[in-house]
Amino acid sequence: MASIQERLAESLKELQKLQTENGLAVIKSSDLSRTHLSRLLKNGFIQEVMKGWYITSRPDSLSGDTTNWYTSYWYFISEYANSRFGEEWCLSADQSLSIYSGNRTVPKQVIIRVAKGTNNIANLLYGTSMLYFKSSIANPIYKEPQLGLNLYSLPEALLECSPDFFRLDSVAARTCLAMVSDVGDIMKKVLENGNTTKAGRLAGAFRNIGHTSAADEIINTMKSLGYDIREEDPFKDRSSIEYSRITSPYVMRLKLMWNKMREVVISNFRESKHTHTDIDACLKNIDAQYKLDAYHSLSIEGYKVTDELIEKVKIDNWKPDEDSSDAEQRNAMAARGYWQAFQVVKESTKKILKGENSGEVVDNDHRVWYRELFAPSVSAGLLKPADLAGYRTNQVYIHGSMHTPLNPKAVRDAMPVLFELLKDEPDARVRTVLGHFMFVYIHPYMDGNGRIARFLMNTMLISGGYNWTVIPVEKRQEYMAALEKGSVNEDITDFTLFLAGLVNKSISD
Repeated sequence: MASIQERLAESLKELQKLQTENGLAVIKSSDLSRTHLSRLLKNGFIQEVMKGWYITSRPDSLSGDTTNWYTSYWYFISEYANSRFGEEWCLSADQSLSIYSGNRTVPKQVIIRVAKGTNNIANLLYGTSMLYFKSSIANPIYKEPQLGLNLYSLPEALLECSPDFFRLDSVAARTCLAMVSDVGDIMKKVLENGNTTKAGRLAGAFRNIGHTSAADEIINTMKSLGYDIREEDPFKDRSSIEYSRITSPYVMRLKLMWNKMREVVISNFRESKHTHTDIDACLKNIDAQYKLDAYHSLSIEGYKVTDELIEKVKIDNWKPDEDSSDAEQRNAMAARGYWQAFQVVKESTKKILKGENSGEVVDNDHRVWYRELFAPSVSAGLLKPADLAGYRTNQVYIHGSMHTPLNPKAVRDAMPVLFELLKDEPDARVRTVLGHFMFVYIHPYMDGNGRIARFLMNTMLISGGYNWTVIPVEKRQEYMAALEKGSVNEDITDFTLFLAGLVNKSISD
């Protein structure tokens, strides 16, 4: 008679057949026998989303942990809609544009248009829901290759989106407008229906972003064909970024986010009147912060480190193979790597203090920081040297976050833009807040992003005459919530106030 473990192993083999390359699986009740479903559900290997539908999960996940759902979300929507509606469905025009613009944030409610069927709202996990209703759908449908989502084509989505979309999500709207390669594709759609209101709105939108030739073509074409068209700007403010045609949405998205957020930073972060003129004294003060900085930065990432361990790796008395007290190699490797990275970050800071452009220094040196952070793991054989070369090549997710970091290809488009923005930004407060935020928003590495972002933050603080500032582990929840709000809602206010408060405290101390 098979043991409990053997029966569970049998069910896991069936589950494995359904999993995709990245380990995710969306499961219909018809995919597995009732016995397998019950066994996997009881042992925490699958999680019920709605009646008859499940996703894979981890048995060690804590109750209420949203990570698995947010990771699986778009795959679930795609699988459910394709199974339920075949090809006769698509996301709304607004949500299609959001996807085109590079935004993979999990919405509270996804809106699906279906050609056949009834209207319904399906409640999903953790306060999310799916609204599907019978309506006209995109023509033609664009099949998004990564997630399998059915979208409006970009030209049709710009025409069919709600008028409020330009005002409520100006970053996505402007990004999508800048992606249009031929306004003629939009005009074909306009002339099929003769909709002058939508045409006038798009003409105003193109003019807002500085694409005057597109705006003029829409207006002149409609007038030449006898239409009475009135141009209307649907945005609530003018775009201050010079128009340029883009092929990657992430280039424009980051620039627009930076431009939108920088005024919030300047309004909420006190300007320093101080300049570090004594380089040696400044570096000495940074050195004095090492133990505290290492403890808190590593603790934020979940490492268990002590003052004793931090001191041992500092004085090169780190012998994990000989000392049984160093048996917890993960913590020891992280502590040693942090010490090595801290030394090269100080060298980068020294260049900045000597007058080099802070953005250029970090652009040139951040890869060195990363390599030093994980060099001990290479020495111990836990990582391969090739693992430290370049940015990540796999998708990564942030624990409990509705924000999905950029895909590997997009990372390579986005990182040069981040450093371009840092190099060109004259205000150290903006470099500090947005440099840190954008780095973790992109998440260019599989691990170490938070630590490197905090190093980046401090080099930018020093460049503006501020002190090296430690983010305390006791404020981790507030810190992560502020980053989440910036990523999901594009509202940097809380993160700005959070950092400004810590910096002001370090000045007063």
